[in-house]
Amino acid sequence: MERKYEYRRKLPHYQPDDKAFFITFSTAQRWILPEPARDVVLEVCIYGNGKKFRLHGLVVMPDHVHIVLTPLADGDGPFAIADIMQALKSTSAHRINKLLGRFGKVWQDESFDRALRHEESITDKLDYILGNPVGAGLVHDPLDYCWTWRETGG
Repeated sequence: MERKYEYRRKLPHYQPDDKAFFITFSTAQRWILPEPARDVVLEVCIYGNGKKFRLHGLVVMPDHVHIVLTPLADGDGPFAIADIMQALKSTSAHRINKLLGRFGKVWQDESFDRALRHEESITDKLDYILGNPVGAGLVHDPLDYCWTWRETGG
């Protein structure tokens, strides 16, 4: 039995096999994540690497996250993006709320996800997302922004 991931809420979702995905998810009501909460998001995403997905890179911005990953597979096929996102968002939300002594939603329900096309390189997409802090005026050099991660090697 293979996992299928295709549904329609506000945004269409389709998961072709063996593709890297560019995913963006935002905080509820564009809430600005305090710096310790950004640390939590970064840790949760990195912790998931090698379990249900291969993490290529991510950036945790003040009110959204960009992540590039490739779902891994088991005997039932590739792990669904919906399951991966539920795990990342749920775990990080619980940890953030506990850390900050708050309750309520941390993330918007929907995420934007798109499989990268053949002509799109993972490296180019990573350069784009890692340049976000510079484009937002948070730093002058992307290496100065501490809420980024990029896989090393090949």
